[in-house]
Amino acid sequence: MSKNINTENFNTASEVYKYPKIFKLESGKKLRNLEIAYQTYGKLNANKDNVVWACHALTANADVLDWWKGLFGENALFNPKDHFIICANIIGSNYGTTNPLSENPITKQPYYLSFPEFTIRDLAAAHHLLATHLGITQIKTLIGGSLGGQQVLEWSLAGTNTIENLILVATNAVHSPWGIAFNESQRLAISTDRTFYANQPAGGLKGLKVARSIALLSYRTYQAYNDTQLESINDKTGDYRAASYQNYQGEKLCKRFNAYSYWYLSKAMDSHNVGRGRKSITDALSKLKANTLVVGIENDVLFPINEQQFLAKHITDATFASINCAYGHDGFLIETDKLTNIIGNFLKESANKKIIKLSRTA
Repeated sequence: MSKNINTENFNTASEVYKYPKIFKLESGKKLRNLEIAYQTYGKLNANKDNVVWACHALTANADVLDWWKGLFGENALFNPKDHFIICANIIGSNYGTTNPLSENPITKQPYYLSFPEFTIRDLAAAHHLLATHLGITQIKTLIGGSLGGQQVLEWSLAGTNTIENLILVATNAVHSPWGIAFNESQRLAISTDRTFYANQPAGGLKGLKVARSIALLSYRTYQAYNDTQLESINDKTGDYRAASYQNYQGEKLCKRFNAYSYWYLSKAMDSHNVGRGRKSITDALSKLKANTLVVGIENDVLFPINEQQFLAKHITDATFASINCAYGHDGFLIETDKLTNIIGNFLKESANKKIIKLSRTA
């Protein structure tokens, strides 16, 4: 299935790749009829060396020009007029890729809670399948934040594609007990909604609303809430702005997502550990060969900056940068001007190193 949109300045395509074989998960379980929804922007050049691949976070989709505005888009750092940009919706997400609400080919009914659990490595393996389908063997820049950064790491470690530049934003080498505790608290909230077990598309939405409220407390900071939700009068005894905000954000997610996808994706995030099945976490990181930039948010509660410092310390010749903002973890989506400056400088330095290297071997 393909829908092509030609704009005045660049080409955009929204498509679904149907994998013709059985997809084997890291657990050994199998997915039949795997479909991967993805979007592309711009054109692949003759040398096929202008690919920028973005991996999205927990509840995002393949439209990176929408959710990462300011970093991707016309007149942005990653401009479709210069780059061939790809973003694929991940397994388990409900934006076109196979997920718990998809039809189980055996039962002819939606999977719901019979959907097989998957890991970050499975998400990365699906990216490789799509890249192979598109005839892409080399990626100029691979970038992702949060759960997207976890995918970027695992894909790089798999060594299935040549990656020149690796950009890791607000992510980690292994998901922390703190992060797992946040995710489990959200799943507990979902599981208290009895409709979650009713096998219906709208099942668990009341629980999902609560889960989103919990998640927001890890995405933002005390200062961010003070800046945006502080009351302007002293006489209130109810109907607080912060309370309304939590309700609104929970309802907003319920209108575009489902509890089953959220449940499985949070478990996938918990599974993230680059040391699993390898010598160690640090040894795995030392094997990365791409030019690597690691960016941390100084007051990130969910992915504390020490996790990005750890990555930069153990990835050979990695560059580290930090962003100071009031938003916390969500800063990686909001502070695009700062990211543009940091990433732009890194890519210029990377290009200069490549020129020097080529001149020495000429």
